[in-house]
Amino acid sequence: MPRIRCAYEDCVFLDDHYCTAAEVSIDPDQGCLTYKPMAEMLDEWDDDPLDDDDLLDDDDLLEDDDFWDDEL
Repeated sequence: MPRIRCAYEDCVFLDDHYCTAAEVSIDPDQGCLTYKPMAEMLDEWDDDPLDDDDLLDDDDLLEDDDFWDDEL
């Protein structure tokens, strides 16, 4: 498999100056179309992943009958 040496320094696919993307698209006029800056990726992440509404509360765990197995 060929390895692509990249001149970008802030791409999310960069690993020791080599591209790790599964597929790379390069345009002669625009350059690498696969390039994604790290700052753009950081903006997409939540500030605090523990504030997610999908997480269970402690009360939900206590109400769950299958949580504890008393027969052990």
